[in-house]
Parts: sequence; structure tokens; C-alpha cells
Amino acid sequence: MAVEIRTVDTGFRTSILRRFMDTIAAFSLEFEKPIRDLIEQLDRLVQISQENEIDVSLEIQAIERKIEDTKKEVYGSMDPWQRVQMARHTQRPYSLDYIGALFEDFQELHGDRRFRDDAAIVGGLAQFEGQSVMVIGQQKGRNTKDNLLRNFGCANPEGYRKALRLMKLAEKFQLPVITFIDTPGAYPGIGAEERHVAEAIALNIMEMSALKTPIISVVIGEGGSGGALGMAVADVVLVLENAWNSVISPEGCAAILWKDRAKAKDAASALKVSAQHVKEFEIADAIIPEPLGGAHHDPQSVFDALRKRLNSDLKALQRKKVNTLLDHRYKRYRKLGPYAEAGV
Repeated sequence: MAVEIRTVDTGFRTSILRRFMDTIAAFSLEFEKPIRDLIEQLDRLVQISQENEIDVSLEIQAIERKIEDTKKEVYGSMDPWQRVQMARHTQRPYSLDYIGALFEDFQELHGDRRFRDDAAIVGGLAQFEGQSVMVIGQQKGRNTKDNLLRNFGCANPEGYRKALRLMKLAEKFQLPVITFIDTPGAYPGIGAEERHVAEAIALNIMEMSALKTPIISVVIGEGGSGGALGMAVADVVLVLENAWNSVISPEGCAAILWKDRAKAKDAASALKVSAQHVKEFEIADAIIPEPLGGAHHDPQSVFDALRKRLNSDLKALQRKKVNTLLDHRYKRYRKLGPYAEAGV
């Protein structure tokens, strides 16, 4: 009589752990290697048990517990550079994922009415909890074809001009604006410079500071340089737990300070780019929690947490009169960057 095989009934086959394991197997970061090694060990053990009809459920459960303990150890002690890597994970939800999950009846609008459409920035009218809003996001691609289309999330000046056109449209019809930030920075190419990318970003910053409608910005991945700020001057700024926000990318900083992009890890620590630092410096108002290992392991939990926060923030902002809204927005940015003069 064959020995009963119980592997399919253990926690190894639960949907959450299976999804986590599949994600790690598809793509894992260097610092996730200890977890990946345990998962490979678990897969081999399950295969052996099935091929030889051996009951190894106790051993499987022991490895599962080891995986959970290792996850807590690895993800509970990530340094700023590891969080930058996590923010760049190709399986994280992107702007269109958030738009699809949180909004209804999204109608994308295209073009800046001056040059062309920029696919690195998407935006349009949508419904959020029964209310009309204007939603705009920076969009990356998941494969080579999409990344070429989206320019790796690096917008040209026409992208920022499109975003501003939609914001002014929202202001005209008194619609709240919600932006999703996920870019390493604006595109620095010759064409972008020729079409005045710096001026386009500066104009967005100026116009958003005085836009007569509520603005909420959510940093969902990378919040790099002026490319992020050109869509993130807002009444409320939210940042995901494993997102980052800084005036420059760690690689760019390392290239300037050390003439060596390999020093990016040191730069990330010096820049204090993590969500925790951004919240501590009052650049962000709140951190949206992510599941252990990142938003890509359980996107729905992130969508639910963000929906709840957006709903409460929108209601609070809409209770304010326009003049009060603009006054609070002005004071919010005037108080950033406090400093103390050293004694002579």
C-alpha cells in the first residue's frame, strides 16, 4: 500500500504563500536571495515527496516557518538602497493598475495640444467612490516594448504640459485632482531640452501651487527629482512604504559626489530617500503600508488601504473653502526645509 502524500494539504499550497513564491521565482532582488534559496529547497522537497510517495509534511512545515521568519528578518531591516530597489521592482503595481483598481469609468485624455501625446504620463476623467475626479499618473512598462512606449516612465515636456492641461480642466469644472508619482526623473534627452523640459516642470510647480481645486499626490514607486515634483505639488502627499522620494536619484547623486555611480548605496543613505524619512521631514503626510515583501505580493491590500485614505482625505479637503485650501498649501511648502544657523 502506498504511503499517503499530504504535501498538497499543507500551508505550502495556500494562495498567499504560493503567490509570494511564484513572484520570488519570477524575479527577485539580490537581498532576497536567502528567501529564494529556501523556496527552491521547499520546491525540491515537495517534488521528491511526490515522486517517491513519501510523507514529508513535517519537514515542509518547518521550511515554511523558516521562510516566514526569514521574510521578517530580510524585509524588516531593509536599508534605503534596498527600498529603492524594491520601488523599482518590475512587478509592483503601476499607475494604470491603481487607476483600474480604485476608479471607475476612466476616460483617458491625450495630448498637450502643442506637440504630441506622451505615453509616459496617462490621465483622464474617472469616478472615485461616486465622485468625478481627474486622475493623472506616471506610467512605466513591464517589458521592452512597453518601456520604449512609456520611455521607462521618464516624461518629456509634452507629458508635463498634458498633465497641466488636465489639471486646468479639472479646476474649470471644480474636480479634485489625484496624481500617481512613479518616475526616476524627467527625460534628459536633447529633444526634451530643446522643447524646454525645465520650463514645463517649473510651470507645473507654479500652476499647481495655485490650482483652485484639491490635489492629492501618491508616490507609488520612484519619486525622482523635478520629474516627480512637476506632478506632486499637492495639499496631501501620500507615499507607499517601499517608495522613495528625493531631489535626485541615488545613481545621479553618486555620479556627482563620488564620480562613481557604484556608490549609489551610499548616496541613498545620505539622501534619506525612504518613505520613513520623507514622512519624518513632513514632505509626506502619511505612509501607505505594504505587505511583507512589497506591494506586488498582495496588491489588493494596498489598493484597499489607499482607497480608504484617499476617501478620507478627499472629504476633508473638499470641506475647505478655496482660499483656505490655497493658504494651507502655500504654508505647507513654505515650512519645508527648516535649518539652524551654526554659531560663529
